[in-house]
Amino acid sequence: MPDIDQTDLEILRLLQHNAELTNKEISFKLHKSVAAIHERIRRLKEQGYIRRVVAILDKKKIDKGLIAFSHVLLKDHSAQTLSTFEKEVVKFPEVMECFQMTGTFDFILRIASADMDEYHVFYRKLAALPNITTVQSFFVLSETKSETAYPI
Repeated sequence: MPDIDQTDLEILRLLQHNAELTNKEISFKLHKSVAAIHERIRRLKEQGYIRRVVAILDKKKIDKGLIAFSHVLLKDHSAQTLSTFEKEVVKFPEVMECFQMTGTFDFILRIASADMDEYHVFYRKLAALPNITTVQSFFVLSETKSETAYPI
């Protein structure tokens, strides 16, 4: 991380845990001026260290409490097949994350749905995509840890 110093790292740590902190609150915690903090945050956003600021919702309260991890195997691994799958799967609102993987399966998807019926509707859409050989899904029974902050 050559473009950032210790103060920048502290700002990133603070914002990862509470993005609602004001520049004034951060400046107080880090013993810097509000203007300096404002400029550093602007620069961190501009350089892509801070990609976006979001609210993390309670999935159960918004009726998206059924979480599945779906492993997808494609028929072939040509650049076009991989690209087509990626372009299509990200259009599904149920897909929260999509990772291309090494190993037995080509992709792992994190799916959020209200219940098994809603997941089944999603599964039919997913299975209709071209070049899919296998979809194997695993459903979350309980969640012990869920972090959004990276250790830095």
